[in-house]
Amino acid sequence: MTPAPIDPARLARALEPPGRRTLLPREAYVDPAVLEWERAHFFAGWVCVGRSTDLAEVGTQRAVRLGTSSALLTRAEDGVLHAFANVCRHRAHELLPCGAEARKRGIVCPYHAWSYRLDGSLLGAPGFRDVDGFEPDGLGLVGLPCREWHGWVFVDSSGRAGDFGEHVGALEEIVAPYDPARLEVLATHEYEIAANWKVVVENYQECYHCSMIHPELCQVSPPESGSNLDLPGDWVGGWMDLRPEADTMSLDGRSGGVLIDGLPDTERRTVMYVALFPNLLVSLHPDYVMTHRLVPIAVDRTWVECAWLFPAAASRLPGFDPAYAVDFWDLTNRQDWSACESVQRGMTNEHAVPGPLAPDEDGVHQFVARVARGYLAGADVGR
Repeated sequence: MTPAPIDPARLARALEPPGRRTLLPREAYVDPAVLEWERAHFFAGWVCVGRSTDLAEVGTQRAVRLGTSSALLTRAEDGVLHAFANVCRHRAHELLPCGAEARKRGIVCPYHAWSYRLDGSLLGAPGFRDVDGFEPDGLGLVGLPCREWHGWVFVDSSGRAGDFGEHVGALEEIVAPYDPARLEVLATHEYEIAANWKVVVENYQECYHCSMIHPELCQVSPPESGSNLDLPGDWVGGWMDLRPEADTMSLDGRSGGVLIDGLPDTERRTVMYVALFPNLLVSLHPDYVMTHRLVPIAVDRTWVECAWLFPAAASRLPGFDPAYAVDFWDLTNRQDWSACESVQRGMTNEHAVPGPLAPDEDGVHQFVARVARGYLAGADVGR
């Protein structure tokens, strides 16, 4: 494995004990070569590419960007979701442009019409019927590891990321009570943030800033509450309390929906915030789940899809409107994006030197230490 293009000595501070630990060196946030390395390593492992409902129907095909390449997702006749390298086995033409979607009973290359079944096996190769030595059995699409987990889809474009169960680790026990696969996506927003993707994740991992820029959040959740966890898996996260008078995270603290069935008492009074490396942020509320899915566009640009998931019973309420959750978090998101963009501008200053992380930023330290270890090892971000 090839280490990241950062002087290892400059990563040492991110691995220091409390009191001396800092963020990653500034080049991790501003050097395009570092982002290209991250795409080839971090974003070539288990990456969230969307929801299972986006590919629910047989014949649905979608091409998604993964690291430095792209993958083609298909839902086959038996209901199984497949992922393939998005290249025809003839002359490597893309089967679908990245970001495009189709719904067909087969996969057809738009260059020379080679065709494949939804399970990736070769169906037809025009002009090769009588060619001696042509062996169609060995010319199916290149399969990639693919997993559906609580309604989210993950693909490993490298094929070397290892066991998905180890990737999520103890996060399975935290997410399972909310049963996200049964929740419905009732609202989505897309944002383009002028900041490095890691700045966005770091901001998500602490409420040290909340009293300064999130007055609405502080009214329904004490910024000093909660604690970060340190459990197995490629994720970081922790929980915060709701104030006694608040039912959920909304502008007035009231819920316009229904509680998620089966939640223990503790989960009914707290909100859990987790970041599953590298690109899925999951916020677990008593009555809804919110996610942020990140895609780095450039070293100083990040695309974010924010989605709000609710119990089916909520959508059946007379006059139900998800705005009580959406408006609160859209406001909070934009407050965060403004801070992230200011951090990014500051990082471009040649005099920017990361300072020590506060005790309340231990979630940030867990994340940057994980990234630093990955830089040094060549890709492995596990414990």
